[in-house]
Amino acid sequence: MTHSFPLRVYYEDTDLAGIVYYANYLKFIERGRSEWVRSLGVDQGRLRRELGIVFAVRRIEADFLRPARFDDELTVTTRPATATGARILLEQEVLRAGERLFAAQVTLVCLTDGGAPARIPADIRQRLMPALH
Repeated sequence: MTHSFPLRVYYEDTDLAGIVYYANYLKFIERGRSEWVRSLGVDQGRLRRELGIVFAVRRIEADFLRPARFDDELTVTTRPATATGARILLEQEVLRAGERLFAAQVTLVCLTDGGAPARIPADIRQRLMPALH
C-alpha cells in the first residue's frame, strides 16, 4: 500500500543554483511520512500524551538522483517494507511527473518520551503495516 503526498517547490526550498537544497528532501519525506501516518488514523500527539511513545528516525539511506527546481510539482510516496516489534522500514521516493528524483529507505523506531526503546502497540503496528499482518 503506497501513500502519495503532493507538494510544490518554493523559492525557500532552493539553493543559489535554483535547485532544491539537498537537506530539504529530508523535510519533504518527513511530511510524506507524517501524512501517511495521519491517513491511517494514527494520532501521533495522542500516542505521546496517552501512551508516552513517539516515532523517531533511526537511519536513512538516501539517493539523490535528479534535481528538482523552483515551482516543480512533486509527489512524495511512502511504502511500508518491513516491521518488527519496535522498528518499521519504509521506502520513500520524491517524483516529478513520474520521474524519480530522490529515493530513501527510512528506519523508524518507537521510543518512550525518555528516549528508551519501546514496542509499537499491536493495533498501531497493524494500521501502519496492514500488508505484513
